[in-house]
Amino acid sequence: MTTPNNSPRKSIGKKLAAVLVASTVLGVGIAGFEAATGSVAQAEAVRVETPAAAPSFADIIEKVSPAVVSVRVKTNIQPASDMQFNFNGQDLDQLPPPLQKFFRDFGPRFGNPDGFDNRRSQRPQRARPVAQGSGFFISEDGYLVTNNHVVDNGTEFTVVMDDGTELNANLIGTDPRTDLALLKVEEARKFTYVAFADDQKVRVGDWVVAVGNPFGLGGTVTAGIVSAMGRDIGAGPYDDFIQIDAAVNHGNSGGPTFNLNGEVVGINTAIFSPSGGNVGIAFAVPASVAKNVIDELMNDGSVERGWLGVAIQPVTTDIAESLGLDKTDGALVADPQKDAPAAQAGIRAGDIIVAVNGKDIKGPRELAREIANFDPGTSVDVKILRRGKEQTISVKLGELPTDQTAEAPQATPEQQSETALADYGLTVAPAEDGAGVVVTDVNPDSPAADAGIRAGDKVVEVNNEAVASAGDVEKELKAVTDSGRKAALMLLERDDTSRFVAIPTERG
Repeated sequence: MTTPNNSPRKSIGKKLAAVLVASTVLGVGIAGFEAATGSVAQAEAVRVETPAAAPSFADIIEKVSPAVVSVRVKTNIQPASDMQFNFNGQDLDQLPPPLQKFFRDFGPRFGNPDGFDNRRSQRPQRARPVAQGSGFFISEDGYLVTNNHVVDNGTEFTVVMDDGTELNANLIGTDPRTDLALLKVEEARKFTYVAFADDQKVRVGDWVVAVGNPFGLGGTVTAGIVSAMGRDIGAGPYDDFIQIDAAVNHGNSGGPTFNLNGEVVGINTAIFSPSGGNVGIAFAVPASVAKNVIDELMNDGSVERGWLGVAIQPVTTDIAESLGLDKTDGALVADPQKDAPAAQAGIRAGDIIVAVNGKDIKGPRELAREIANFDPGTSVDVKILRRGKEQTISVKLGELPTDQTAEAPQATPEQQSETALADYGLTVAPAEDGAGVVVTDVNPDSPAADAGIRAGDKVVEVNNEAVASAGDVEKELKAVTDSGRKAALMLLERDDTSRFVAIPTERG
């Protein structure tokens, strides 16, 4: 069946075509057409104008390359041939004649009962190459930055310039906690040097260029983008790495990552690599962290950090619920160390540190970094939440011990007995010292087990109230339930360390 030429469908098609042609001729376009036809126009899709060609890094590299060096490290190693031999206190003349003849013939100039070739064992040890990495000048008088793990245990340091010149360097200071080190070249010349960038302006997606000495191939340039900010890779309490995808390999350690202005946004420190080579995930110490550390090394040769003296842990969603909080900001104090600055000032287990000198604290890492920025002896105002109420405590900071870590250590078990909190997946018994109850059994399918509670843990407090029996625990759990909260906060001790866990109060 055919459709007549004057059918409604055909007419509408002709009208649409006419409107489209008219719109095109008049420059109205689709938006005009939609307005003419009464249609609703949608918001424009995202569109970003980009340069027609990819940027060239040649100008940047030409300027910054003279400031980047290769770092060679030597250390004193005892050669195997210089090992000493002992003959149970016997002189050579006391050995059997065949042995005397053997050592006189084959032991060069032997005659020392305490060693093989006395002259060789007493000669100075020769420094041998053990490591190589990268570095860069930060001043015209020869100060240069690299990684601590590059220079660690080194006794002699050589820097190789971009033009192949080799110069000796002295170690000024190191900071293992941030893996940074400062060297100084004593040479009567002005060195090309680079400056640190303002890494607060660095954004994910920015172009970056890495220059260094991968696998000993000095002067190697790679490019990529900033992949992420604020990475915690478990290297230490001050982790705040910039992640980049520029190719970084062994030997790039200590080398700079530049922005397109030729400023250092980070110092290449670590890579994630199941294979040992580049897989596009590298981590750099941010410029702001490096600048502060390097300034202290340059002035004092070491880094001093403030110290609160608390074991801390994150405020999880469950813990926030157990405390009736509507957000998880802050660092939960699990254990103030005895006689440490925090304990002396009155900070207690269960307090949540939410600000230092007016600066908000999001979590344990932020607290550790913020406190570390102050010199020992500085008084700071620490804002805490205690039982839901804010208060500010003035604390005079101490000096961070060399082996001090920032976060609460994990733990392991202790004792046993029997009484029941089975509805919560727990069996507890009074502690021998009368303070708290000892967990003797945990149902592996219970929320208590999911929260990490184990047999041997000692429950000291529930809902910030001390407990000494199973009845005390049940009483406090009931109080939490009656208040409408879905989780209760328990303070646990294990191997002389304390930590908080939140356990759901919905019985199962």
